[in-house]
Amino acid sequence: MKIVIAGAGSVGRYMAQELLGFGHEVCLIDTEASALEKVDKSMQGLSVSWGDACDIATLEKSGIAQADVVAAVTGDDEDNLVISLLAKQEFGVPRVVARVNNPNNHWMFNEMWGVDVSVSTPHLLTALVEEAVTTGSLVRLMSFDRGNAALEEVRLAEGSPAIGKQISELQLPRDSTIVGIIRDAHVMAPSGEIVLRANDEVLVLLTGEDSENAVRQTFIS
Repeated sequence: MKIVIAGAGSVGRYMAQELLGFGHEVCLIDTEASALEKVDKSMQGLSVSWGDACDIATLEKSGIAQADVVAAVTGDDEDNLVISLLAKQEFGVPRVVARVNNPNNHWMFNEMWGVDVSVSTPHLLTALVEEAVTTGSLVRLMSFDRGNAALEEVRLAEGSPAIGKQISELQLPRDSTIVGIIRDAHVMAPSGEIVLRANDEVLVLLTGEDSENAVRQTFIS
């Protein structure tokens, strides 16, 4: 896949290195030549482009028209929104991922600005801390697909109606899917024969508007 990353700071450079390791083709864009100088240009599949990613000409030069994914990960939320909008509306990029620097701006990172997936580090860290200290509550770890889907986690408390049941016996709505079980620090694939236990961490993918209440009833009340 071809991936264009706008922002060659520490986040962008790390992403590029990891994605190249997975065999993808990556182009890094940045307005600062000093940032691009830190990039190891010997990595196979990597190209760099100096310029403002908020400018259509710069994006064209990066080959964005052939990109499968664009990641706007600069340190400026306004730039990330503009880059996302241009990628989606001007070039029809199938998948646009954007970094949220200021949590107060998170509400703007939606389909109106061309964002398919937004990542807010403060929100994610808060959710992970809440997940670590909370039992018996449904915790949202991540939203994606323009906010139409979410990955949520629940740690089963004593007394949960799901304890002692096989996954196949759970009455989950059709738009909810168990994607993983974490037990004793080990991740388990969600086969139907697994019998749930207290303190199991259940990861659920929700894709329906009313599915969260149904999932809550299945695992909590």
